Amino acid sequence: MRNRLGLKDLVIGLLLSGLGLLTFLQMLQADRLWGRVVAAESTLRELSGQLARRPAGQATSVEAPLGSKIGSRDTAWARPGVDIEWQKPWKFWHEPSAAPGFTPGGEFTEIFSAQPARITPYLSSDVYGRRVIEQVVSALASLDAETLELRGVMADAWQVDPDGLWVRAHLRSDAVFSDGQPVTAEDVRWSLMDFVKNPLIEAERSRALLDQLVEVKVIDPRTVEFVFTEALFTNRDVMSNYVLPKHFYSQFTPEQINQSTGLLMGSGPFKLPRCDLATQWTPGSADVVLVRNERYWEEPAALAGMRFKVVTNDLAALTSYTNGEGDMLTPTSPQFVEKSKDGAFEAANYSLKWINMRSGYSFIGWQCGPRRGQAGQLTPFHDKRVRTAMTMILDRDRMIRDIWDGVGVVAVGPSEPSSPATNPAVVPLPYDPAGADALLKEAGWSDANGDGVREYQLDDGVFTKGRPFDFELTMATGGQIVERIVGYVRDQCTRNGIRCTPRLVDWSFFSDMLKQRDFDALMMGWSANSPESDPRQLWHSSSIADQGDNFIQWQNADADILIEKGRRTIDTAERMAIWHQFHAVVAEDQPYSFLRVSPWLRFINRNFGNVHAYRTGLEPQEFCSVQAMPTPGN
Repeated sequence: MRNRLGLKDLVIGLLLSGLGLLTFLQMLQADRLWGRVVAAESTLRELSGQLARRPAGQATSVEAPLGSKIGSRDTAWARPGVDIEWQKPWKFWHEPSAAPGFTPGGEFTEIFSAQPARITPYLSSDVYGRRVIEQVVSALASLDAETLELRGVMADAWQVDPDGLWVRAHLRSDAVFSDGQPVTAEDVRWSLMDFVKNPLIEAERSRALLDQLVEVKVIDPRTVEFVFTEALFTNRDVMSNYVLPKHFYSQFTPEQINQSTGLLMGSGPFKLPRCDLATQWTPGSADVVLVRNERYWEEPAALAGMRFKVVTNDLAALTSYTNGEGDMLTPTSPQFVEKSKDGAFEAANYSLKWINMRSGYSFIGWQCGPRRGQAGQLTPFHDKRVRTAMTMILDRDRMIRDIWDGVGVVAVGPSEPSSPATNPAVVPLPYDPAGADALLKEAGWSDANGDGVREYQLDDGVFTKGRPFDFELTMATGGQIVERIVGYVRDQCTRNGIRCTPRLVDWSFFSDMLKQRDFDALMMGWSANSPESDPRQLWHSSSIADQGDNFIQWQNADADILIEKGRRTIDTAERMAIWHQFHAVVAEDQPYSFLRVSPWLRFINRNFGNVHAYRTGLEPQEFCSVQAMPTPGN
C-alpha cells in the first residue's frame, strides 16, 4: 500500500526538521553557553527569592544606576544603612576593534628573560609567573589602569565598614570559570580560607598579607563578607586576591599542590588549553601557551592566544626577537639605547620607556641571619657597619652610567623615589671607600698579614679570629648586564680587601634558595603590584618564619613597631609620616644596598596594535593583530 503525504504531514515534517536543526545548533553551542545558562537560572531564582523577602529598609547607593547586569541594583544582599559602592561594567580603555588595521585573532609571543619556576596561583613567587597568572585568573576587584583606583572586576558592588572591620562584596551574575562553572561566594571563601590560609600549602607570601583576615562569610551564593580582626589600610585590598575554582583545586592534596608547577585555572580572558595534574606545564619543558577563554564573561580578548618563550641570554633574546620569534621583549638598557637610534628598527617596532607603579628597584640583599638558618653560620653582614660599608664601596651613579647605559636613577629605599611613602630627607649613602674602610676596621675586619684580604681581628666568639672576609654573591644567570655587574662588584670588593665569589644560578632555582636562606648575599629586584605596598611582607621580623619573604632575616624592633603602627593608620597623611620614619630606619640599618630604579623598557612588534603604556604597566587583553599599514607618504 502506498503512503500519501498530506498538508498536515508536510507541516509536521518541516517542524520536526526545524527542531532537529535547532537541536543540532544548540549542541554545538552548548559547551560555550552552559555556564551562562546556569548562571542565568541561578540569578532568576535568586531574584525571585529577593522580591519575596525584600526588607523595608535598604542600604543606599552612592551613585545613580548605571544600567549594569540583571540584578546588580538589588540591595537585599547589602547591610542596611551602609553605602553601596556600585561598580561600572569593566570596559577597555582603548577598544581593540577601533585600532587602525584591526584584525581578529593572532598569537602574541612575549620573550621572558628568565624561566618561571611555576605558574600555580599563590605559589608562584616571581614576576614571570605573575604575568602569566594575571591573564588567566581574575579577582573581585583590580586597579584601574589609568586612575589606580580599585575597580570592580567580578564584583559589581561592595560595602566597606565605616570602622574598617569588614568588607561585603556582591558578585556579578554572569561570571564563570573557564570550564563553564559559575563563580560563587563559596569559591571566594575557599580561595582565601582553605587555600591561602591553609598552613600545609606553600602560599606564605600571600598568607603574610592576610594575617588580619579572620573569617570569610558566605552570605548567599553571590555575596561574601570579609571580616578582620582590626582596621588596616589594606583591608579593602582583600578583593584583589585571586579567586580560584574550588571544584578544580579541591581535588588535589596540599602535597600535590605544593609540588605542582602548572595547575592554572581561573575566570580570566585567557586559559591553558589543558590543565590537569598529569600533563601540567613544567619549567623548561615547553613554552607557556594560553588560548582565548571563549567563556569569558566580560569583553573578550582580541587575540586568539598568548605564548611565553624563555631566552635567558640577553644577546640571544634580542636575536630571537629580531628574527621574528617573539612579539614583545624586555631589552637591557644598552640594547634599548642602541636600538632606539636605529630608524629601521623603530619603523618596525614600538620602543616604550615609562615609569609606572611596577617600576621596581634592584638591590643587593645582605644575609643578616644565619645562612640556611643554622646556628653558627653567621655571615659578616649580620653587622650593620659591614652592610653600610658594602654600600659605600659601590658607586651607584657609575653603575647606572656604565652598566645600564645611563637608564635609571639611584634607588633610595623600599619605595620608588616618587612614592609618597619615600622620605624626602633620606638621601643615598655616598660612594666613600675611606669611610667604608673605617667602618670595616671598627667591625673587626682589617688586613693584618698584608695578603690583600681582610681578616677578622676580634676575639669575641662571633667568628674565628683570622677568618678571611669572603662571601658568595648569588645572581640569576643572564647576559651582558649580569657580566657587567659581576665584574664591577667583584673588582670593588677586591680593591677594598674583600673576596667576592659570584654564584650564578638559574632563576627557576631562586625560590628554593630564598626559602632555605642559602646565600651570603644576592642581587635581585622587587616590583610593586599596588601604588602603596604593605612593608610587612618584606621587612617585618615575623616574615622570617614560615619561609616568608624576609629571606635576608633582618630583625629591627623599631621597624616592626613602625610597620604595625602604619598598617593600623587609616589616615593617609598620618600613615605617610610613619612610612617616612620606617624609611629612615631602613636607611640607617642598610639590610639592602639599594642600587637602581628603572623605567619599564619594552620592544613590541608593530604587527600588533592598540598598545598603550598605563600607570599599571601594560594591558595585553587590549592588544590586537593589525594588518600592515601603508608607510606614510606612499
